[in-house]
Amino acid sequence: MKLEGIKVVDLSQFLPGPQMTAMMADHGADVLKVEPPAGDPSRQMAPFEAGQSVWFRTTNRGKRSVTLDLKSDVGLSTLYDLVKDADVFVEAFRPGVAKRLGVDYPTLSGLNPRLVYCSISAFGQDGPLADHPAHDMAVEALLGFMSVNDDREGVPVVPAVPAADMAASLTALSGVLMALIGRDKTGRGDYLDIAMFDSLAPWSGHIAGPAFAEGRSVRSSEQRSLGGAAFYQVYETADDRYLVLAGREEKFVRNLLNALSRPDLIEASISDAGAPQHPVIQALSEIFRTRTLADWIQWFNDKNVCFAPVLDFVEAFESEQMIARGMMLIGPDGQHLIGSSIKFLHEPGAVSFEAPILRSNDTNDAS
Repeated sequence: MKLEGIKVVDLSQFLPGPQMTAMMADHGADVLKVEPPAGDPSRQMAPFEAGQSVWFRTTNRGKRSVTLDLKSDVGLSTLYDLVKDADVFVEAFRPGVAKRLGVDYPTLSGLNPRLVYCSISAFGQDGPLADHPAHDMAVEALLGFMSVNDDREGVPVVPAVPAADMAASLTALSGVLMALIGRDKTGRGDYLDIAMFDSLAPWSGHIAGPAFAEGRSVRSSEQRSLGGAAFYQVYETADDRYLVLAGREEKFVRNLLNALSRPDLIEASISDAGAPQHPVIQALSEIFRTRTLADWIQWFNDKNVCFAPVLDFVEAFESEQMIARGMMLIGPDGQHLIGSSIKFLHEPGAVSFEAPILRSNDTNDAS
């Protein structure tokens, strides 16, 4: 596999760091998870399946584990020994904690100059918010994303996806792999300062245009991809289910409205988002309430329109697409795992069904 021979020492907990190193483990990296004596808190996060937290197993599958008290001389010495032949080190403490513990980059790179050291935090190691405590939603709020993650009345709602967490995970993975490639050229490791704030900011490029170009606030009801367009919209069906139209290209507009015998709505459907689209949204809302979701799924089958039913997680992970792509895996003890999204033709990844159990002061295989 692509990362075979790469050794990772991972002190991170919860989501961004563990998710990143789980992706590395899927592709052959030897990931040693270093936990405090009480373990990663996600071990205790319900629900549980086959004796483990689903959250913990999903983000820590295929890793080994050791518990260390880094405030003790023995624990710190053991970590130093682990780092001496490691390729990657990951920590997600608040800024300044790694230095206080004696596991900061200057200290560890002194033991191993080839080490790629990755820090993941909410706001980065500097700046006015560096010390401010935050999880995903606070970061989304400060970046403007919450202002357009709103209901029909314009009130911000709790986001369904931990976008800042996952953006940081993917950004960290990209940076670590870049650093490993660079090390092959220079023989020297590097330090990565990965912030959830920085990682999510570029994700606004397609929706923050009015703020950049005109200095005005973005309103979701006026944006083509945020609820202001009829063909990028959620509609209720007769059986209290939902479907989405998710493509505004003119060909899709014409395909649907001609099939519905409503060509009179085409011109408004391809106009600007916002008020011009309201009559179309109203008309389509009335039309889609006339049939059940199952009826619409069958009706759309040959229409060549960007349409999808709104599924719950049970339906989504039991779908033919999910199974065909290997994204829903079931282990020997009935444990469910999300598959690897990085798919190589040569040297494909392999997802382990096991995550390490917690054993005090003893490294153990994830089996």
